[in-house]
Amino acid sequence: MKCTSCNSGALKPGFLEDLLACHICDNCGGTLIYLQDYLRWLNSEHSLTEVDFDLAVNAEDSKKALLCPKTGRLMLKYRISKNTDHRLDLSPEILAMWLDKGEWELLKREGLATKLNAIFTDPWQRKIRESKARDVFEALYEEEFGKEEYAKLQGIREWLDKQPKQKSMIAYLLAKDPYSANR
Repeated sequence: MKCTSCNSGALKPGFLEDLLACHICDNCGGTLIYLQDYLRWLNSEHSLTEVDFDLAVNAEDSKKALLCPKTGRLMLKYRISKNTDHRLDLSPEILAMWLDKGEWELLKREGLATKLNAIFTDPWQRKIRESKARDVFEALYEEEFGKEEYAKLQGIREWLDKQPKQKSMIAYLLAKDPYSANR
């Protein structure tokens, strides 16, 4: 098979970890892993090679759309976490994933090497989107109110959420003159 990423290398059978069968590009070092091989490895007595956490992991990430080397169809991209822009590519037709050079080490460093099957699920992807949206809103509120005032508002909100008469308290706060009979 021809490499899906560099389009010039050939995918040769190999092992990414002990007993984790894959196809490795002899040019760019990218890796194609069939999900059934990954699950077999995951359920075996596998051991992950150590990653030196002091060294920066140089993981490449193909920004372009990749074609499945077997079917020629587009592979889908999945975010791995909210803390990185790296995306894994999946060919849903043949249930195989593409890892660019260095991504396996990145996944190990992030503690995600044994969670690849979860990364491709809707709940995992939804959690990342919701977490990113929360970060965006927090930054907007912090910019709008200022850091100290936003922290105070968060404290008030937490306190208010615990009050049994929360709605009446909010109405009191929103009333222009809560002591007036005129509304």
